[in-house]
Amino acid sequence: MRVLHWWTSNSERMASGTIAAAARRAGIGWIDEDASDGVGAAIVLRSRLLAHDMPDVAQANSLASLNWARLGLVRDLDRTADANDWERRLLPAVYRLIRPAGQVTSAPLGVHRMNTLLYNRQVFARLGLAPPRTWADFERIAPLLRRAGIVPLAQSSESWQVSVLFENVLLADGGVALHKRLFTDDDAQAFSEPAFAQALLHLRRLKRWMGTTVPEAHWSDIAREVNSGTAAMLVGGDWFKGELLAFGAQVDRTIGCSPAPGTASIHLYDLDTLVMLHSDRVPRAAQEKIARIAVDPALQERYNRIKGSATVLRDADPALMDSCARASWTMLADPAATLVPSIAIGMIGDDVMRDALASELYRFFMDDSVTVQDTQRRLAAVSRAFSHSQNP
Repeated sequence: MRVLHWWTSNSERMASGTIAAAARRAGIGWIDEDASDGVGAAIVLRSRLLAHDMPDVAQANSLASLNWARLGLVRDLDRTADANDWERRLLPAVYRLIRPAGQVTSAPLGVHRMNTLLYNRQVFARLGLAPPRTWADFERIAPLLRRAGIVPLAQSSESWQVSVLFENVLLADGGVALHKRLFTDDDAQAFSEPAFAQALLHLRRLKRWMGTTVPEAHWSDIAREVNSGTAAMLVGGDWFKGELLAFGAQVDRTIGCSPAPGTASIHLYDLDTLVMLHSDRVPRAAQEKIARIAVDPALQERYNRIKGSATVLRDADPALMDSCARASWTMLADPAATLVPSIAIGMIGDDVMRDALASELYRFFMDDSVTVQDTQRRLAAVSRAFSHSQNP
């Protein structure tokens, strides 16, 4: 079984290794085929399609699995889902995501909360500080951290990591309604809103708390800064927690986690899944067995504990989760919770809009001569062009 994925860090390798081991115990081979990231995986998949050399299984988020299904690349898992009672066993929000058009397109693995603040508890205890609940709190404690010789906010200048930080800032400053207008409703006018301009300026102001330079560092290296205490905090997906755990950190002892400032009532999510691709190399039965393995309770507990994510199962035991995973899972299980799909990670929208957002945010973030108005205008133009191409 050839599996295309972008699990390359320490924690990701360990987490995916639990699936590979379970597959091998079930008599199914597992061959890792790496892609650099989610965008890279899509490019590799397209090139493999053209070369008539498709992998058998691919890691994807739920939107990618829907797009690939529309192209006829994905085997549906309706029979597996029905036989194993996924509708009852999975969290309702997760079941809806893997069945976007009335057909099950993927096997869910775990849900990442993208609006997570992770912080070094020892640094905060030594300085007598509390983790910030709002960005105003952050601005109050950042100077104290700097005076102590600690970088307040660890951050990479990689474009996708800048996008993740901005999405968190946007939700805090502009709210869920603006996020929806921008990325669900494709409302180009929303890019002209004062709240969007405020979020851009807020992103730029945060640079002063990131050290003298903002390196183009792998996200694992950003986690290492917080683990060592050279940096106090980071904002992003809770996969950072998985990497911190791989470094030997302990939740609620050496590291703490809470919602990103200003977003406590929001769950900004990314769903990891496996899709079964049409393949002449392996029987459908083997792929369906992989799908069953993915939602096995024991596998779910091991995989998500290592990966940093929350289980997709409705009847999971909260006592087996750390406080960060438990808070995420509790929100996912609450039908009244505000769940927001992440544009930065590709859970919503289109690749064109996501890539344009990442490119323009990177340009704005790195070059102080780029104006807010120019960035707003350029993103609005992309949004208009995309919406027109979708609705001729």
